[in-house]
Amino acid sequence: MITLFIIFVVLLLTSSFFSASETAITFASKPKLHQLAKAGNKSAKIIRDLQQHLSMVVSAVLAYNTLLNAAIASVLASLSFDLMGENSTIVAVGASIVTGTIVLVFAEMLPKTLAIQDTIRFLMFAAPGIRFFYNLFLPINKALSFFVTMLLKFFGFRVKPEDHNASVEELRGAIDMHDGPGQDTPHEKAMLKSILDLGTVQVSEIMVHRQNVTMINADDSPTEIVDQVLACPFTRLPLWQGNSDNIVGIINTKTLLRAVRAHSGSLDDLDIVDIAHKPWFTPESTDLLEQLHAFRKRREHFSLVVDEYGALMGIVTLEDLLEEIVGDIADEHDVNVRGVRPQPDGSFVIYGNVTMRDLNRQFDWELPDDAAATLAGLLITQFRVLPTVGQIFNWRGFRFEILRRQRNQITLVKVTPPITSVSE
Repeated sequence: MITLFIIFVVLLLTSSFFSASETAITFASKPKLHQLAKAGNKSAKIIRDLQQHLSMVVSAVLAYNTLLNAAIASVLASLSFDLMGENSTIVAVGASIVTGTIVLVFAEMLPKTLAIQDTIRFLMFAAPGIRFFYNLFLPINKALSFFVTMLLKFFGFRVKPEDHNASVEELRGAIDMHDGPGQDTPHEKAMLKSILDLGTVQVSEIMVHRQNVTMINADDSPTEIVDQVLACPFTRLPLWQGNSDNIVGIINTKTLLRAVRAHSGSLDDLDIVDIAHKPWFTPESTDLLEQLHAFRKRREHFSLVVDEYGALMGIVTLEDLLEEIVGDIADEHDVNVRGVRPQPDGSFVIYGNVTMRDLNRQFDWELPDDAAATLAGLLITQFRVLPTVGQIFNWRGFRFEILRRQRNQITLVKVTPPITSVSE
């Protein structure tokens, strides 16, 4: 009986170890293990390697646990028969109840709960043992896994390979669930989400539209051009000749000032086109991640955006891309016009050319920004009419009132969001 009791305790402890291992290796944070492994932690490296074959590891652990729990039941039944006799029905029923309770509490619930409480610390201790038993059972486990895969295929189920990389949606979920201390947490979450969006947002969605771009006519006199450049808050300006679609160069204010300083004689003899830099054109369908790499590769901060026919659509700068991640970046030369005026009644008077991405980010709205980049474009696309002044639309709990229109362009809209959507 003493021998059986010792065997019973050993089996129970081993089963508890495997139950805790199954839970810990499943719930362990992969990023945290990756950082520990990079720091040289050998146990973290073992677990990180095992997680690359998670289904095989879990299968091996479950197989061991099943065998151990069956052995525990047999040993406990033998102990019960030795104590109470083999012919008692009550003994058999009681032994089954006691066995099930002991296995459930001490071999399942208790170790798994403890493993969840401190997953990383348990894995640092258990990693060598898990690897040993996994390798010991590996040939049989592979055979069983192959049999199960064939069985599933026979019944028409498609077995997908393991995906070891965290998907973008998992990262988004982790960012949304992050709730750190301090008032900067919402801003940090918005920045992280914006980084993930870089590959899905096109430059046409964040560009400065051509009607808002300050451009210089190359046919003006050099003196007039210098005066226009000095009066402008921007450091790079498109230079056109003949018509505004014919961009012949980009004026850099520093380059122009150096040329003016080095020039002797009248400014009217200065060749502005010769001073201007060669223009760089970007298709409007280019995504922001690709554009960011292009800025870095070319060592430029300014690009002209064109459509499929080569017509000028607007401009995009490195600052525009950075603002897409971190929010507005204002300097001493920026004109502080955001295009949004809050009203006392909780509504907003918004210019039609304000982008939907800016509105969604600023006020935490969830209005679509894929079909149209601006508020005016959204209204025309959604309601499929060119609204008149005073016309009101209600959609998704929002109230849109057209305040001003110039020709066929919506220039001013009063937006009343749902009460729960008003940003604090």
